[in-house]
Amino acid sequence: MAQRRKLVAGNWKLNGSLSLVSLFEKGLDNVNLPNVDVVICPPAVYIPSFKSGPVLGGQNLAVNDCGAFTGEISGEQLASVGAKYVIVGHSERRELFFEDNQLVAAKFARAQNAGLVPILCVGESLETRKSGDLFAFINAQLQAVLDLVGISGFTNAIVAYEPIWAIGTGETATPAQAQEVHEFIRAWFAKHDQACAESVKILYGGSVNASTAPELFAQPDIDGGLVGGASLKLEEFITICTAANK
Repeated sequence: MAQRRKLVAGNWKLNGSLSLVSLFEKGLDNVNLPNVDVVICPPAVYIPSFKSGPVLGGQNLAVNDCGAFTGEISGEQLASVGAKYVIVGHSERRELFFEDNQLVAAKFARAQNAGLVPILCVGESLETRKSGDLFAFINAQLQAVLDLVGISGFTNAIVAYEPIWAIGTGETATPAQAQEVHEFIRAWFAKHDQACAESVKILYGGSVNASTAPELFAQPDIDGGLVGGASLKLEEFITICTAANK
């Protein structure tokens, strides 16, 4: 089995500025990270401002490709300004903007139709974890996408496990807790296609920081991270990427 190449994606959320773009562009240009793919997902308006440095991604996309949908941005538009990836179904989109599994699946398909690699986010709340329904909950999130695009749709896609209870709270799932869910997700893929299970990247996305990254990334089924707050701090983000590069 070929070793999966690590990937670290920074999700700036509703943060950032042209000066931060310049800082990251120059900073990442000067770092040698041959064994890890680095992706930055800034607010869409800043994507064209990156002239070099990281690979870029969007944070969301419209389920439509064009039309009278004020304020929306299509996958084709993201691709046209340089995006290669797009986050789909982030917990904040699901919770704050009421995106259900079917809408997330439709956005996943739209991303691929636009030539973007979707980073599909799945994960549970603390209530779901305590209820014992954790794996059924994540199964439903994955199954909705499978039902729409089939297992072949995951060939050029990434999954990010983000326990909602560990996002922006300072809490982080222990490496063992994270690995347990990553192992479940990989086993879910194996039930449908072993080759896909072995090749698909599964990122951890629960408050990854410089101190937690090394042990998290050492787990056998964790292939990198989807990084929130720490992705706004250049030196810390580089430290995280360096941990994945080893």
